[in-house]
Amino acid sequence: MHLFSVLNFLDISPNNGKMILVLERGVKDVLDILEITKISEVIFMKRIILTGGGTAGHVTPNIALIPKLKELGYDIQYIGSYEGIEKELIEPFGIPYHGISSGKLRRYFSVQNFTDPFRVIKGFGEARKLIKDLKPDVIFSKGGFVSVPVVLAGKKCKVPVIIHESDMTPGFANKIAIPSASKVCCNFPETLENLPKGKAVLTGSPIRQELLSGNKIAAMDMCGFTADKPVILVIGGSLGSVIVNNAVREALPELLNHFQIIHLCGKGKTDESLKNTKGYCQFEYIKNELRDIFALADIVISRAGANAICELLALRKPNLLIPLSAKASRGDQILNARSFERQGFSLVIEEEELSKDSLLQAVQNLYDNRSTFMDAMRSSGQQDSIDTIIGLIEEAASPE
Repeated sequence: MHLFSVLNFLDISPNNGKMILVLERGVKDVLDILEITKISEVIFMKRIILTGGGTAGHVTPNIALIPKLKELGYDIQYIGSYEGIEKELIEPFGIPYHGISSGKLRRYFSVQNFTDPFRVIKGFGEARKLIKDLKPDVIFSKGGFVSVPVVLAGKKCKVPVIIHESDMTPGFANKIAIPSASKVCCNFPETLENLPKGKAVLTGSPIRQELLSGNKIAAMDMCGFTADKPVILVIGGSLGSVIVNNAVREALPELLNHFQIIHLCGKGKTDESLKNTKGYCQFEYIKNELRDIFALADIVISRAGANAICELLALRKPNLLIPLSAKASRGDQILNARSFERQGFSLVIEEEELSKDSLLQAVQNLYDNRSTFMDAMRSSGQQDSIDTIIGLIEEAASPE
């Protein structure tokens, strides 16, 4: 039986003697339409708002859910900041994108602490208006400060909200948002201890399925590499890491004796003086070709954001993690990295220990023992996080 999906106004299809109408929730006068057209059945299309932004790690898990949500017939809308990275990442999927004001709530002193709360308040008003207009059945938030006004407005409008917390301990934005959520998804068993009982669900992180089907030959051609040397992929996070970038570039002459290197540097952080260096290929950020680059990489040097390391686990890529220092963060990446180290998935160098020599030694150790790390990851029993989270969304969107 084929259903014609429509919003606000309708397309009606006869099929096997039945007239079936698909409507969004909230459309009025359905009974009048039924009396006029003799329609046999009315099916209400579900609508979901996805939110999250600031870094790619607050967006890519949402992207991983999109194919399954489309398969289930959801109308998908996205709320993010006006010019954040989330806008750039979401728009290619053809999903309606709605910008709101966003401000960062900091634990440390900054002049912006006096202005950003007003941006958050403005964002709350904008999110509330959008939610009233869009009438979603459920909201799914991946965190980041742009998500806070959306989650709070969702509760105000009595829309069920599901939050995903990637790190071992909840971030500041999610700590504010958790009281307004009906369910909180998480990646680590330890996280359950820090979340309200009855709300917390261990789901793992949604991984973009296309990452599992890369073409290493395509990546080799794109980078101009040969097959005679192994490949290191360096990921400094979507915003890039000056510390990781500088350490890799300092060690570059020695690394290039044994490896070829793909370096994702972050926006505005490529080094023009290295542009034509043989065996070294640098990009600000990669989207569509990322799966091919992952397929080509033998080992990975990465920050330790939860979504990034969950992707490395799913791809079974031996990795060296350089977590963001506790001096520049709340230390969540250090906890994530040490958890993966304990499970035998990763080697770890903390920023304070990072040097040319420590990097070279760790890279060689990682490569020499790569099969051991791959075996540990292979036996980890990766959870089917997408289906688990979709199940929670379906339950929230169909309370009856």
